[in-house]
Amino acid sequence: MKKFLLAASFLALAAAQSTNAAGPPPFDTPAPIAYMEDLSSGAVLYAKDADRRIPPASMAKMMTVYVAFDLIKRGELSLDKQIEVQPETWKKWHSQGSTMFLAVGEKPTVSDLLKGIVTLSGNDACVVLAEGISGTEEAFVQRMNEAGKKLGLTNSHFGTSNGWPDEGRTYVTARDLAHLAKATIKDHPKLYKDFYALPSFTWGKTLGAGAAISQANRDPLLGKVQGADGLKTGHTDEAGYGFTGSAEQNGRRLVMVVAGLDTYGGRAEESVKFMNWGFRAWQARPIVKKGRKVGEVQVQGGTTGSVGVIAPNDLNATVPAGTAPEMQGRIVYNGPVPAGFKAGDHIADLVIDSPGLPSQTVPLVAEQDVAEAGFFGRAWRGFWSLFGY
Repeated sequence: MKKFLLAASFLALAAAQSTNAAGPPPFDTPAPIAYMEDLSSGAVLYAKDADRRIPPASMAKMMTVYVAFDLIKRGELSLDKQIEVQPETWKKWHSQGSTMFLAVGEKPTVSDLLKGIVTLSGNDACVVLAEGISGTEEAFVQRMNEAGKKLGLTNSHFGTSNGWPDEGRTYVTARDLAHLAKATIKDHPKLYKDFYALPSFTWGKTLGAGAAISQANRDPLLGKVQGADGLKTGHTDEAGYGFTGSAEQNGRRLVMVVAGLDTYGGRAEESVKFMNWGFRAWQARPIVKKGRKVGEVQVQGGTTGSVGVIAPNDLNATVPAGTAPEMQGRIVYNGPVPAGFKAGDHIADLVIDSPGLPSQTVPLVAEQDVAEAGFFGRAWRGFWSLFGY
C-alpha cells in the first residue's frame, strides 16, 4: 500500500523570506521535442512532447553501452576481452553511416569498441560488440529490451544495437532517453567517466595497409558548457538531429534531450543554449542537511514498528533563479516497509511541492537497521496492533 505522510516542518526555509514564483522560467526552442531534468532534485525543468515515440537513431547506442557496462560491473565481461571482426559483419557495416573503420580479422578489445561506440558513434563497433557478447545481434537486442524493462523504460523498444532505421521497430521517448542517461550515470559512475567524455579517439588498422584514423567526439557540449561529460548524438533522415546530454556544475547535474532538429549546426546551437538555460535560469535551494531526520515510516514484521528516515546527503530543491518560493514536503513510500533492511537503505522518498512548479522527488534512507522479528516478536506486535498500538 502506498503511504503519504505530511512533513512540512523540517523545511529549511524561512517563511518571512519566501517569495512566490510565478512559474518556471520561460524557454523557447525550435526543437519539436525537448526535455530536461535536474538529477540533483528530481525536478523536471522542461518538457515539450517528451512522451512522443520517436526513432532514436544513434542515441539507441546508449542502451548498448549500458548493457555492456552492467556486464562489466558484474564481472561477466572484461574490458580487455578481444572480439574478432567477422567478414559478414564488416561487409554489412563498414560503410553504413558512422563507422569506427574496423577491418576484417581485427580483434579490438571491449574497451576499444566502447570508445568506438561512444566517441565515434560507430555502427560497426556496436554490432561487433553485440555479437561478441551474445553471439548474434538479435540475441543482444533481447538483452537491451530486458534491461529497458528493468529500468522502467515503458515507452521504448529496441530492434537493433545501433539505432539504424528498422521500419519503426526501434522507438524511444525523450523522457525514456533521459531516464536511461540517468541510470548510466548513477549505476556506472566510473565507467561513465572513463568513456563518455573523451574528446576524440584514434583507431589504427592493425591488418593490411591504411593509416590510423582519428575522429572527434560529436557531443556538442564538450568544450562549450562547463562540466559537460556525455552522452550521445543521433541522426538519420527519418529522425532528424538529436542529442542526449549531461553536465554537472556546483553539485547540480542536468540531463537534457533534444530531438527532431533539421541541421547539425542547429542541434549544436540548441543543445548549448538549452543546457546553459538549465544552469542559469534555475538554482539549488537547500532543504535538508545530510543525516537530518525527516520523519518516520511504518515497518512490517520487524523488531520495531517504525523507523526514522533521514537525508542521505544534503538535499536541495530546484527553483527559478532569484526566488525563494514556499514549499511543502511529504514522505512517500510503499508500506509498511518489510523488515530486513540496513541503515542507509533507500526506503522512502521526499516529494517537494511548490505552487506553480513541478513536484520534485529526492530519496530518504533508513536511520537504523531493522531486523525481522522472530515468531513471538511478531505475535506480540500483532496482539498490540489489535488495540491500535
